[in-house]
Amino acid sequence: MSLKLRATTNGCTLAVRVHPGARRNAITGIHDGALKISLTTPPADGRANAALIAFLANHLSIPRAHITLVTGATSRSKTLHLEDLTPEALTASLALGAA
Repeated sequence: MSLKLRATTNGCTLAVRVHPGARRNAITGIHDGALKISLTTPPADGRANAALIAFLANHLSIPRAHITLVTGATSRSKTLHLEDLTPEALTASLALGAA
């Protein structure tokens, strides 16, 4: 299964499925077209959302300000907008081209 990515005028959107309170921060695969990410941060007061953005920004080597939470602030299923990143560049950065 592949990621559900959508190109936008200034970047792309990415579906994410978050598992907060995990043992370690890691990208663990793909779930129903969404990038599955485990985070050690608990899901309280938006801390998991902030940790998700920080983790992805670090992993993709882009500024945190280029990642915006579009939907799913209180859900495990989220949609993120990544500014100045094409779906192809995102797939290559995540090394999931063959997934």
